Amino acid sequence: MQFEDILYENRNGVAWITINRADKMNAFRGTTCDEIIKALNKAGYDRSVGAIVLAGAGDRAFCTGGDQSAHDGNYDGRGTIGLPMEELHTAIRDVPKPVIARVQGFAIGGGNVLCTICDLTICSDKAIFGQVGPKMGSVDPGYGTAFLARVVGEKKAREIWYLNKRYSGHEAVDMGLANICVPHDQLDATVQEWGETICERSPTAIAIAKRSFNMDTAHQSGIAGMGMYALKLYYDTEESREGVNALKEKRKPDFRKYAK
Repeated sequence: MQFEDILYENRNGVAWITINRADKMNAFRGTTCDEIIKALNKAGYDRSVGAIVLAGAGDRAFCTGGDQSAHDGNYDGRGTIGLPMEELHTAIRDVPKPVIARVQGFAIGGGNVLCTICDLTICSDKAIFGQVGPKMGSVDPGYGTAFLARVVGEKKAREIWYLNKRYSGHEAVDMGLANICVPHDQLDATVQEWGETICERSPTAIAIAKRSFNMDTAHQSGIAGMGMYALKLYYDTEESREGVNALKEKRKPDFRKYAK
């Protein structure tokens, strides 16, 4: 299977899926999302794979969300929303093997949502987490909000989305967004060790446990579906476009004129 935007490697039973767009801070476009979904399915059906790692190429970023240049180009001709985010989030939850987010740098916007959804998150002491949606005229109306509240608590989730602050790897561990923060030069070894440990466990027991964990929040799939339709309507507005235009024009967005 050939990929354009990602790398796929089986390392001793641990499938590494790496977003290979370091020049774009590993921001994803439609092709990226499609390929991650295909790679997750490939790992899911491969009996030699017991755990999956989701990573970003280079040292600067794990993932910084949607590629704004692709957004300007209508996301590969896919329409207003463009990215199959609901499908990608569902694929991470549905694959019967644990998915570990390996965070070596920025995990911002949609990248932060990926960390939230992955079964486990291991970060380095150079990792930076945060949300920028409301600063950019965007939001994740599904797992990125509802499930985040389950992960870090509702008050903290609201802080993350309302204030758009940035958080260190150690702060991410303290709030429950990450499992462990390790020295940068120990990140890959730690991730691989955790993956290989999972590979030694009963695959059926692991799959049942993951499904059981997911059942507790299965209703959020409906929330995500409804939210994406609402998001499409929002993206069609001048208010949403103000965020993208401000970024392109290198200025601060003015959302106050849209106050309800």
